[in-house]
Amino acid sequence: MRNNDLRKCGDSLIRILEIKDGQAFIIDCKNHTIPKWKSIDSISGYFSCGADELNTPLPDINDIDIQSRKIAYERYTLIAGVLPFITDKKQRCLIISRLAEEKSISKQTINHYLWLYLVYQNVSALAPITTIIEKELTANEKNIRWALNKYFYNQQRNTLNTAYTLMLKEKYCNANGELTDNYPSFYQFRYFYRKHKDMRNYFISRDGIKSYQRDNRPLLGDGIQEFAPAVGVGMLDATICDIYLVNDSGGIVGRPILTACVDAYSGLCCGYSLSWEGGVYSLRNLMINVISDKMELCRKYGIEMIPEQWNCNTLPGTLVTDMGKEYVSDTFGQITDLGVTVVNLPPYRPELKGAVEKFFDVIQGLFKPYLKGKGVIEPDYQERGAHDYRKDACLTMADFERIILRCIVFYNSQRIIDNFPFSEKMLTDGVKPYASEIWNYGKNQTGANLIAVDYDTLVYSLLPRTTGKFTRKGLIANGLRYKSEQYNERYLTGGSVSVSYNPDNVSMVWLIENGKYSPFTLIESRFSDMGISDVDTMKTQQKAAVKASERDNLQAKISLADYIITVADTAISKGTADTKSIRINRKREQTKTHINYLEGGVVND
Repeated sequence: MRNNDLRKCGDSLIRILEIKDGQAFIIDCKNHTIPKWKSIDSISGYFSCGADELNTPLPDINDIDIQSRKIAYERYTLIAGVLPFITDKKQRCLIISRLAEEKSISKQTINHYLWLYLVYQNVSALAPITTIIEKELTANEKNIRWALNKYFYNQQRNTLNTAYTLMLKEKYCNANGELTDNYPSFYQFRYFYRKHKDMRNYFISRDGIKSYQRDNRPLLGDGIQEFAPAVGVGMLDATICDIYLVNDSGGIVGRPILTACVDAYSGLCCGYSLSWEGGVYSLRNLMINVISDKMELCRKYGIEMIPEQWNCNTLPGTLVTDMGKEYVSDTFGQITDLGVTVVNLPPYRPELKGAVEKFFDVIQGLFKPYLKGKGVIEPDYQERGAHDYRKDACLTMADFERIILRCIVFYNSQRIIDNFPFSEKMLTDGVKPYASEIWNYGKNQTGANLIAVDYDTLVYSLLPRTTGKFTRKGLIANGLRYKSEQYNERYLTGGSVSVSYNPDNVSMVWLIENGKYSPFTLIESRFSDMGISDVDTMKTQQKAAVKASERDNLQAKISLADYIITVADTAISKGTADTKSIRINRKREQTKTHINYLEGGVVND
């Protein structure tokens, strides 16, 4: 028996508030009476029970509406000064009398609050009764709730009318399938649905959590500026362009992949990659393009511009990507060796990288109106009977890249950003609403996070890696042998190391130690200038050729053994050999078998 125990005997329910000198200070939890002292022996027949015996479940104080919570705490503050003297009847009565006079509240009300708190031992009990006791659902309402959960809130997306009909079939029909009396009307069904409708539950149950996160979730953040307050947060993504291209011979190749890096703060396109390959390959091209000289790039395609229109040759300090397999791969993750932070967004959250999504929309919106009939696809391209846009293709990859590059220059330096949150200082400094202007301004502001990287270091950091091993035969990586004269001692001591390799050419690998890349050249020259896939193919063919010859090899070994044994078995013993005449016999045999090649190969007699 302990303080605050609930104990029950028959219909009587009490709470023990304090135990002292064989006495228990108890309160009747069912009858509204003041607490009193009773001997422990008089309540020995009571057994311990749980709070569920109180028959009034209390909500958490934080789940109560703010007005009711305020009232509950005010009532508790009123009785808080009484609680320390609850066992002292005289002192308790004096304090209650004084409170009643000061607060203009009746003693009965104060005693009622005391009784509620002492019985439930929870501030929530002091909240207005309407927030504690919910109206119990009728039988019809329970059936309606059951039908909504079973037939309406699911991915079958039934209408309310269908859910209502199915409810009648399951709950209001007899064994013969005939509708019984006293069934709820459709209007009652619809009223209950509208009264208890939860839009979040509606979207998730009918369309799925992924659709909810992507299309219906409340957007309450401060947009891009919330996590990109300065230049240096690059957002990466890729898309398949809405156009079919041909090769130099006029053959249809397909739709190219455009990968881009867009600065979240300014909206500037830091770099792009236009290729037929996606994955890590396009990311490597993208990163190289980000740090490249944009003036030289544009000049290569006959486009003139000034440096201020695209003044980007450094990596953003933070790269934001989705959960695509190329972005979460170990190879792309190696870019963190350069000091770059990679942030992978949760799936189905395109609004968190809205800058790059907007970039794709704008770029394709710039060229599509002028390339209709040239391979550009329309929204109906997947519908039955739609025009085959592949037959319209006429642009090569070089032609299309020239167009894309010109569109990017326009996007960076001439497209007006009308919703950028300009600061007062930016307006004072005359920053124009162009991405390039905002970028050039932001680069020199506090918080800009840009990392200067040279070409070789970037390329090496994005090469795939494997584990190599030093042996007497050289550095073994990907099953091939490599050498470098500076590591002769390591070949003898052995050990495993990290190695970068070029999957397109196995002629060289790079040992990675202390942030440095040391080159090793291929020992097995027969594999020079081959791709790693070609090497694997060649080795596989060699193994297949060896395996195909194993049976013939075994048969030849058996035939050889049989022949040798036969010859040995037919040899006739000449008697006991004289070991003392070995030299004489050897000289005689040499003379007998010696050939004079200058005289036509005649054997000397």
